[in-house]
Amino acid sequence: MNLQVNKFNLIKFLTKKLFPFYKSAEIKNFFEIISENETDKSKDFAMFVGGCVRNFLKDETIKDIDIATIFPPEIIKEKFKNTKFKIIETGLEHGTLTVVGEDFNYELTTLREDITTDGRHAEVEFSADWTKDSERRDFTINAIYLNKNGKIFDPQSGLIDLKNNTVKFIGDPEKRIQEDYLRIIRFIRFSIFYNHSPEKTTIGAIKINLNGIKNLSRERIFDEFNKILKIKNFLNINDSKEIKDLFEIIFPELKYLNRIKYLKKVNSEIIINPTLLISLMVLDKSSNYEYFCHKYKTSNNLKEKLSNFHKTYLASLKDKNFFTNDLQKNLYFFGKEAMISAYLINKVDNKKTKDLDTFVIKIYKTSIPQFPIKGDYLLKQGFKEGPELGEVLKTLENVWVNNNFDISDKDVQNLIKNLKNN
Repeated sequence: MNLQVNKFNLIKFLTKKLFPFYKSAEIKNFFEIISENETDKSKDFAMFVGGCVRNFLKDETIKDIDIATIFPPEIIKEKFKNTKFKIIETGLEHGTLTVVGEDFNYELTTLREDITTDGRHAEVEFSADWTKDSERRDFTINAIYLNKNGKIFDPQSGLIDLKNNTVKFIGDPEKRIQEDYLRIIRFIRFSIFYNHSPEKTTIGAIKINLNGIKNLSRERIFDEFNKILKIKNFLNINDSKEIKDLFEIIFPELKYLNRIKYLKKVNSEIIINPTLLISLMVLDKSSNYEYFCHKYKTSNNLKEKLSNFHKTYLASLKDKNFFTNDLQKNLYFFGKEAMISAYLINKVDNKKTKDLDTFVIKIYKTSIPQFPIKGDYLLKQGFKEGPELGEVLKTLENVWVNNNFDISDKDVQNLIKNLKNN
């Protein structure tokens, strides 16, 4: 086994060295377009920055690509005109636009300096100074630049921090935070991702400025919150008192954050699911989840899912055999995720957390039958569209479910005949 692992790691190492992402045909073409008609070809007109650089240096998957460039958006638009790349104007006033390729999306931002900020928005001035651009970024690990040839430019010493999984504000933490209060939540996100234990001075700067979060839109806050929930290390949030305390202050609706630590006993990948995680943190007998959805203006889809999860949880409290008898029937009516949520909440709240994984996997693997009768079938039997059709379908479905998800054609015909006569 060790031989296989070492062989895999060697292949991965050689692939990164011989075929790094920046040598792909599309990226090379991208930089050719950027530097076209420019006289000084040795100059860096654009460089990778942010997540793609971090992921490259950490041997992690690279998805979208952030690029800083000396060119303003109008010049970028002109350069990519009549090329295979598509331009999307995502934030021209801030010097940002997106270039869409076949393999990657490239978010281009012109080098800039912040002139004034109010904690939500910044007035910027375009620049051609890479160091000045780095000074306005949030964390040292987000200010590592990589040019098209793989050369690193690291004006804020982010490489050392990245190697040590350290999340550190650039310069004065208070100043960085007051430029955009969302950076408090971003700090929490990166600290969770890298299992970073914050310094006391940074925690102090954050606590002093926590009220600034009230100035942010709920949409921006919830977007960051969702990104946090998608991090595998989120299950470790209770391990860091500092991060946990901040998280609970910012999101007071998450009354049951302690439940999350028990998910480490469950190996199923279905657990890393934002909706399921939210349900574990907010659901109880009350309508707490409704306030959560209202406060953060969540999607109707999330509201409906949490409503179903809540109904499932309440049903489980009324029936002590909810997870043993009629499992397939309950799965049919409530769905797998809702059943897993209710099961985990019940077990954790009752401190019965042994072998959590066994039942979760059982739910996950249990097939849910599909009701075989559709509205079209009843229309052919002479029923008309409308409430009556729905009632007949419901009656047939109940008979099918109560007969262990089985109903013969003969029974269907007899039932239809009786319903017509009534």
